[in-house]
Amino acid sequence: MVDTARFLSEAEALLGPRGLTRDPDLVDPWLTDWRGRFTGNALALASPASTKEVSELVKLCARHGVPIVPQGGNSGMCGGATPDRTGKSVILSLRRMDAIRKIDCEAGEAVCEAGVILQSLHEAAEAQGVRFPLTLGGKGSATVGGLVSTNAGGTQVLRHGSMRAQVLGLEAVLADGEVFDALTVLKKDNRGFDLKQLLIGSEGTLGIVTAATLRLLPAIAERRVLWAGVTSLEGARELLLHCQKVAGAALEGFEVIPQGTLADVVRHLPGSRAPLAGDHAWHALIELVAERGNDAETLGTLAETLLESAFEAGLLEDAVIAANESQAEAFWLLRDSIAPAEREKGPAVQHDISVPVDRMPAFVAAAVPQIEAAWPGTEAIAFGHLGDGNVHFHVIAPPGVDPIGWQEGDGKKISHQVYALVTQWHGSISAEHGIGQLKREEFAEFGDPVAIAMMRHVKQALDPQGLLNPGKLVPPGHLAERQLAQGSDAA
Repeated sequence: MVDTARFLSEAEALLGPRGLTRDPDLVDPWLTDWRGRFTGNALALASPASTKEVSELVKLCARHGVPIVPQGGNSGMCGGATPDRTGKSVILSLRRMDAIRKIDCEAGEAVCEAGVILQSLHEAAEAQGVRFPLTLGGKGSATVGGLVSTNAGGTQVLRHGSMRAQVLGLEAVLADGEVFDALTVLKKDNRGFDLKQLLIGSEGTLGIVTAATLRLLPAIAERRVLWAGVTSLEGARELLLHCQKVAGAALEGFEVIPQGTLADVVRHLPGSRAPLAGDHAWHALIELVAERGNDAETLGTLAETLLESAFEAGLLEDAVIAANESQAEAFWLLRDSIAPAEREKGPAVQHDISVPVDRMPAFVAAAVPQIEAAWPGTEAIAFGHLGDGNVHFHVIAPPGVDPIGWQEGDGKKISHQVYALVTQWHGSISAEHGIGQLKREEFAEFGDPVAIAMMRHVKQALDPQGLLNPGKLVPPGHLAERQLAQGSDAA
């Protein structure tokens, strides 16, 4: 039985009044996830200011048996940073730990604490003439710790990979409060398991990320942003292959948007217009970049050559190159405004899925009519990162439904069907947003039983009390977590 009063007294003595609060005005905003799907309760909000304080707090929680819910910017899509409703856990916010400890341009490394906001890292790197090669729509709130813990993706994965590829070193506090310090970068290190990779993408269930050494690249010297209209998603895939052949390493991004979705965005976004005249079944947003002088001087020619050869090969209906940086940003704004435009149409269930890259067009062609036929009145759309086999497959509710009722009823059934289809196509039910609590049941049903058993064993070994982010990611089966859940039910 947890002695709550004693725990809180000791935690406040450890962290001080700024580091621990129970004030509802300060705690309540962090009890609901970004999408508003999950709301919980918590004993308190802990905001340590250093790795040492995180370590001491975790040791305190371990002694008292208090569950911990690590939280960064609270911008996740799957409820992975939201406590349950029992009110027995502590939210451990890393937002005070927001120092960029070092930027080493020569080595191409930045050491950042977990609370550093992605946009702040971008700006700090840019001021030094380098860049961090991962971005996403929530860059103004997403934190380094959250990005590492969820192995975030974004629009540059095609060239640079997900967060896993950007992490060169890691610091984390484990379930017993011990600090795993692997921030120093070694080009070669063959001392067994790469333990930092075990923590990346573990959603705070194995350890709490407190800092990371991240990869930096030379700043972009020049870029060209292109918008192309094609006849089908398969045609977009052929155009992607052509771009990879012609542009090579200069190809930074390749996003696809269906015509209906683009029309919704233009209606939603004041003063916007479609980049091309006329309608096209699918649109491709393409970005080429150059990091060095000679390549920068020829990038414009490369973009023109790319389009000319694509026209000659019959891969395009129409295309345009952004005339300047303002127009380039306007093209990307259309892509980034899909989510708010969709919300205007009503509730939807969103699925962040992937299948083998070469099968994505066929998957979408099969899944869209199948879902719409099974659920009359819905609208299924797919858009996003075609180049890495990851699209966002959303199903918008019929007009006039009760949002909460539909999402809890038909919405859940639709998601189950989508995930079943993805599994049949040998894909993943989570390409870049994680599992959290939103997809945990489907993960248990559709995941590889052997892989899930291995995850449970790892969880049991590293967090035997089941106190780190219980109820997230790892499907039920962890002994301590089952005991925690039984205690919650009894309460």
